[in-house]
Amino acid sequence: MRLVIITQNDSFFIPESLDYLIQNLKKEDEVVAAIVSDVSPFGKKEILFAKALKTFKIFGLKFFLFYSLKFIIHKYILRRSVIGTLYKRKIKIIELTSSINSEESLELIRKFNPDLLLSIASNEIFKEQLFNLAKFGCLNLHTGMLPEYRGLMPSFWAMKNNEKYIGVSVFMVDEGIDSGPILVQTKLEIGNLTQDALIKLTKKIGMNCILEAIELIRTQEYEVIENSDGASSYYSFPKKVDVVQFRKSGKKFF
Repeated sequence: MRLVIITQNDSFFIPESLDYLIQNLKKEDEVVAAIVSDVSPFGKKEILFAKALKTFKIFGLKFFLFYSLKFIIHKYILRRSVIGTLYKRKIKIIELTSSINSEESLELIRKFNPDLLLSIASNEIFKEQLFNLAKFGCLNLHTGMLPEYRGLMPSFWAMKNNEKYIGVSVFMVDEGIDSGPILVQTKLEIGNLTQDALIKLTKKIGMNCILEAIELIRTQEYEVIENSDGASSYYSFPKKVDVVQFRKSGKKFF
């Protein structure tokens, strides 16, 4: 199966997980290309200074310094990035100059004749022309227990809301936000994990869920799990007051 990955150039959580995914694909599967956008933790594209300032204002000095130092170490000392992982695996990077949904971008992707698109932390809402471009559509990884916790930062919100469990869901993309039919879903206990540790764990579990979903699509023998709008909840990026409540409940970012 010919796979095209759509992701962002994260240095913290995605490179190692992506490498694991590629390494554990079956011989019949090949990542023929990848689309890598700039990191956008707030769900939209912003310049680096704006992202840094917003991070400081919402999460505070300690959080800002921790992840700033981690960013410097990962990117400039360890040379860890999604693009670096793709170069190491000799995977072609599709460079887009406009929205992924534009006709120009669709034509570039179409040239690789994908059977399946894999969305891993991508930061654009996909339109029908994109996810219908591949023979089997587009899979998306969401580290929340859908249909609850649609939207951004499900690990943060699950911890803030004192949930005992968090979910990992792999679903078929439609034109909604995290609303498509679910192929693979699992849940795990949060326990005393920090958010940083929880994100790493759910990303690793998510790669195994994607591998399982690819096999289900190959055989076309599966029953989807309902992702009902009526049972859904949606969360956007947290505000400073949410971060204060997170910390007051005894939760830790790292």
